[in-house]
Amino acid sequence: MDPKFYKEYYTLERSHWWFKARLVILESVLKNIILKKYNNRIKVLNVGVATGATTEMLMKYSDVTSLEYDKDCCDFLKEKTGIQAVNASLTDLPFKDNEFDLICAFDVIEHIENDSLAIAEINRVLKPKAYYFITVPAFQFLWSNHDVINHHFRRYTKSGINDLFESHKFTIDYSTYFNFWLFFPIALVRFLLNLIPKKSKEITSGSDNEGLNSSGIINSILFRIFRSEKILINRKIKFPVGVSILSIGQKVN
Repeated sequence: MDPKFYKEYYTLERSHWWFKARLVILESVLKNIILKKYNNRIKVLNVGVATGATTEMLMKYSDVTSLEYDKDCCDFLKEKTGIQAVNASLTDLPFKDNEFDLICAFDVIEHIENDSLAIAEINRVLKPKAYYFITVPAFQFLWSNHDVINHHFRRYTKSGINDLFESHKFTIDYSTYFNFWLFFPIALVRFLLNLIPKKSKEITSGSDNEGLNSSGIINSILFRIFRSEKILINRKIKFPVGVSILSIGQKVN
């Protein structure tokens, strides 16, 4: 993550309709689907914690270890939130085998060139029969400057990410596209943004969150539209398309 962007990201995670609605959905899935699989307070590894909003949510329900690859972001996180993140990579986790009850990686795996190695590491540090909970961006045709700025290597299809986990001895419990209601408007925005030439000097990071950002009534409307998907997701209904993918699975043994 570019240093300029993670400073923006702290504000975006806590004010932008997309991040706020996604966090509501993640928390709802955690409470209504995942935690029902466990009897006691669980030990969670949150990978790619960024500026800490997901860790703050997870800490309400579990004992959380946060991990972040970017050292400057770790320093920023500690200064801003007090969260002490482990500075390490998902492809080389500094933890023993079979240590965690749940691993969360929300929009992380797309940042890793060797995603197969990352998933092998998730398997290694999860306890037998424990779960992963991940999100990734969907569909390569949605690729935009946003992906470039965020150092993404790829976007996924649902079958592609699920096949990758299954090849590393996971069973898929539930997997769906999400951000479905706004899929076509966002796809149009991404297409139009790709047509706009980038200026040689940018005051901000250049993330297309700037193009999708809004305030006031529009921000509230978009938040409510996206957030409403949690009702169907909690019932494990699967959307046919979406801007992102959510997947939950279990380590085989």
